[in-house]
Amino acid sequence: MFRARIIRRPIFFGIVLPLVCCFLAGCGDDKGHRLSGKVTFKGQPIVKGKIYFIPDSKAGNKGPTGFADIRDGAYDTSSNGGRGILGGPTIVRIEAVDPSQSEKPNKAGETVLKTLFPAYETKTDLPKSDSTKDFDVPADATKGSQPKGGAIAP
Repeated sequence: MFRARIIRRPIFFGIVLPLVCCFLAGCGDDKGHRLSGKVTFKGQPIVKGKIYFIPDSKAGNKGPTGFADIRDGAYDTSSNGGRGILGGPTIVRIEAVDPSQSEKPNKAGETVLKTLFPAYETKTDLPKSDSTKDFDVPADATKGSQPKGGAIAP
C-alpha cells in the first residue's frame, strides 16, 4: 500500500498539477493583438529602448502586460521578444537608452546604461484588434526624477 502512494504522488505533482495550473493561468496560443508604430523623443527616433502596454486596472482593464523592444525608432509587439496587447484603457510606459553610451559591464558584471529620460508614462485607449500607433515623448519628460545610476541591462 505504501508503494502505491509513492507512484501516485509523482504522477499528480509531475503531470496533473502542472496541467491544472496551466489551464487556470490561461495557457494557450492567445498572444494578444499586434501593435506596431514609431517612437520619438523631441521629434527624433528613439534608437534603443523598451515600450510596455499595461492594462489600466483603475479603468477596469485587467490582464497581462504587452511589450516590445524599440529599435531605430520603431516597435512591433509581434517581433521576437515581444508580447501582444489586450486593447482597451492602457498605460503606456516608454524607456529609452542613450545610444552614445558604451555597453561594457562594470566590476560587478552588470551593464549600467544612461537613459535619455526617466521612464515616461501616458494613458491611452487602444483598439482590441491588430493596429498601429505612434508615440512621441515630449521634451519636458527629462524633468521627471530619474533613478541614480541609470538602467541596468540584463
